[in-house]
Amino acid sequence: MAGHGAEEHPHGADRLCEAGDRVYSRAVRRGRVSRLDAEPVPCLLDLALLHPDPDDMAWLVPTSPQEVMTRLLHGLYDEVSASRQRMGSAVAAFEWYAGLGGPAPGTVAGEGVAIRVLDGASRIQAALDEATEACTTEVLTVQPGGIRREHELSEGLHRALALRGRGVRMRDLYNHVARHGQGLLNYLELMGDAVEARTLDEVIDRLILFDRTVAFIPANADRTMALELRHPALVGYLGTVFERLWRLAAPLTAPLPDTRIEGVSHREQSIAALLAEGHQDAVIAERLGISVRTCRAHIARLSETLGAASRTQLGVRIAQVGLDVPLGADAVQPSGSTIPERPMR
Repeated sequence: MAGHGAEEHPHGADRLCEAGDRVYSRAVRRGRVSRLDAEPVPCLLDLALLHPDPDDMAWLVPTSPQEVMTRLLHGLYDEVSASRQRMGSAVAAFEWYAGLGGPAPGTVAGEGVAIRVLDGASRIQAALDEATEACTTEVLTVQPGGIRREHELSEGLHRALALRGRGVRMRDLYNHVARHGQGLLNYLELMGDAVEARTLDEVIDRLILFDRTVAFIPANADRTMALELRHPALVGYLGTVFERLWRLAAPLTAPLPDTRIEGVSHREQSIAALLAEGHQDAVIAERLGISVRTCRAHIARLSETLGAASRTQLGVRIAQVGLDVPLGADAVQPSGSTIPERPMR
């Protein structure tokens, strides 16, 4: 049956056709539908939204919406993970080429060099100020790490206020742990509806993108160097990565999705998923924006909750109860805001 009806219904489970939506909704309400009623919408069988009733093959029963949502979110998470790996490879390649020297790189329609290495805080800040002055529409930022301190946020306040004064819209992505910082909430109140913020368990490295024309990313581990990117393909790619992360993220002021497992917190589920991937404590802590000590405390509580006496047994228990699948947040409605902080420091 694979592929049956694909030409008539070129869509996925997250974008059902009108007829498919009507039949699947009826199946969920009533618990089943007849095969005759489902004949006009073979897409529901192709997408595994309906399957035969083992007690009566003349009827079809629906796959639960919760199971469908989990399947969709898992697929989106895999797409984002693949995009992050591709972006890292692209940046590493262009860093290598930029270090070869030789003639100046090609320019892009009068916008200056396509890739420029900024060495030192003063050059980074000057470039950011220049991009802020030229910005007219939107700013997208990714801010990894833990709780944002007030002095850190205030370093980029002059740029945020200048952008707000010109009606520029801002969207920011943070780790979930940033929700616990009072400084971030204070800035959110100050900036009002000019900025919207969302959070994820883990985000990509720092990024700031102005008007989808110029982007800034760190060029070394301690962020004393940055890359200014103006190549349309690279900037467009970074914009796509941001939008996919944004879809998965939860609004700052909205509650995080329930883990559906009693006694396991949202952060512990995130840690469990990373443990299942084989990461060490220090790597997990860095990716979630928490300290190694806090990470190990969560692992200890997770072991106690799942009844695991060793690290190996914990891995087995994580898989058995389904904690190896990362939580998504597509179902959460957007709200809340914050401001972009100093992105390279």
